[in-house]
Amino acid sequence: MKVISGTNLEQAKSHNRRVVIESIRTNGPLSRAALARLTALTTQTVSNIVEELERAEILKAEAPQRIARGQPITPYSINPDGGYSIGLELERDHAVGLLTDLSGSVRARVERVVDRPTPADAMPILAAITDELQRSFSFDRARLLGVGIALPGRYATEGVTSLSPATLPGWQNFPVARELGKLLGVPVLVENDATAAAIGERLYGVARGLNSFVYLFLGGGIGAGMFLDGHLYRGSRSNAGEIGHMIVAPNGLPCICGKRGCLDRYVSLGSAYEYLNIREIELQAPHTLDALIEQQRSRIDEWAGAAAEAMRQTIDFLELAFDPQTIVLGGPMPPSLLQRLVSQLEPLHTPVNPGIERSLPRIVIGTTGRDTAILGAAALPIFSQTNPQFDVLQKPIGKKP
Repeated sequence: MKVISGTNLEQAKSHNRRVVIESIRTNGPLSRAALARLTALTTQTVSNIVEELERAEILKAEAPQRIARGQPITPYSINPDGGYSIGLELERDHAVGLLTDLSGSVRARVERVVDRPTPADAMPILAAITDELQRSFSFDRARLLGVGIALPGRYATEGVTSLSPATLPGWQNFPVARELGKLLGVPVLVENDATAAAIGERLYGVARGLNSFVYLFLGGGIGAGMFLDGHLYRGSRSNAGEIGHMIVAPNGLPCICGKRGCLDRYVSLGSAYEYLNIREIELQAPHTLDALIEQQRSRIDEWAGAAAEAMRQTIDFLELAFDPQTIVLGGPMPPSLLQRLVSQLEPLHTPVNPGIERSLPRIVIGTTGRDTAILGAAALPIFSQTNPQFDVLQKPIGKKP
């Protein structure tokens, strides 16, 4: 079972609530006694938290279970209808919205075609998508925890974009969280797509229950989302994981960032399109991307072979720097391309501790598919209220968490 330690400090009540929720989310239904054992909290503390969460309808009691001796025990599980969240994702050519419940199940989906929208274009579109999602599924609006949005690029503080004009022109220094929040009337959380994808994969995918992993988001560019020792790692300015501009081929292909030989130029979906001579206009034609890829099997293998060495270097660096349990590959890259790339990666560079037995492969493919970033965006309001926040333990006694 996954063990998550709590604390009995009074000022850490919100942290302890999150620990209890995370323990149940990770391990499945648990009794109060089992929760006390797993979290290192007192039985009384666990009972108080469970009663509070049950009154709030975040947890629900399952049917009592009889044990060999003693009174029956009552397991508690996450109540899917205890909260709802909306996720939004904006790319150059589409905007998508999902309504999810507390368990992560998708209750409604809306998608719109866009063309490199400016903030003035996008804000009303995103607001309309949010409104349609709420009309598509009947639920208690008081249980809407908030809205999360995943966008490509970098961020300053408080949800202000620092996007490259080449990604989405006109978004430089735009306060997404504030402006969208004004339109929607609910809290809005903003995250870059790679980090959102890492959250989605940890909550609902192959990284569920992992403490330390790196998620490589293979989209138009390549970015990384990182969980280290159970913490989502964002960096000092919330821009950790911009590995797409790590140089893997000195004096190699020119990159829009001004450097040469960046990882983006060899491994990303954009690099694959360029290598396969697939133009953006072709992607909008009636035949699908998969059909275009099928026509160029030999070229795909050439691209995968060329990309594999750059990816091996990247994996070697990430393993040496962060010592993750595994590295997860996913994102918008079509499965046919991703599978070809992964098939070319072996042999990986020798790990620093080759003799240690591993419980997981060094590389795994994510299971949340192309929707991984938007699932992560939808999870942002839920994640912010249910994921243990260990920084509260460092607050001086007497200050509120």
